[in-house]
Amino acid sequence: MSKIKVLFMCIHNSARSQMAEAFLNVFAGDRFEAESAGLEKGLLNPLVIEAMKEIGIDISRNKTKEVFDFFKQGKNYHFVVTVCDEASAENCPFFPSQREKINWSFPDPSKFTGSHDEKIAQIRIVRDAIKKKVEQFVAQKSGLPL
Repeated sequence: MSKIKVLFMCIHNSARSQMAEAFLNVFAGDRFEAESAGLEKGLLNPLVIEAMKEIGIDISRNKTKEVFDFFKQGKNYHFVVTVCDEASAENCPFFPSQREKINWSFPDPSKFTGSHDEKIAQIRIVRDAIKKKVEQFVAQKSGLPL
């Protein structure tokens, strides 16, 4: 059986989209195939790596990717999910094969300020919100025909 293909996008592919990709592949990798990319290639946020490790998911070896590379390669997705603000999401390309474009707006961890402990606390909130959205997405989309 073919898997439902999902692309998670944000600005730099450094935090939110990486977390969403990891959650979907961990929770439902038998039914879904997730990838992530950014409008621009950034650097993986070390605090996001730390926050994901706290819950047993290691994304430290992940690479950041640019969405336009995927577009040029002709990749196909059933769902394209933006995890940045709506204004930024408008700049994301349309994949001809996509069934639906969805926007989940989450705060950008690269903009968090304060001490290490203050920033990681804010990242945990975003991480847990993304986890919940991915769980809801899986529940809603699992039974769809391809």
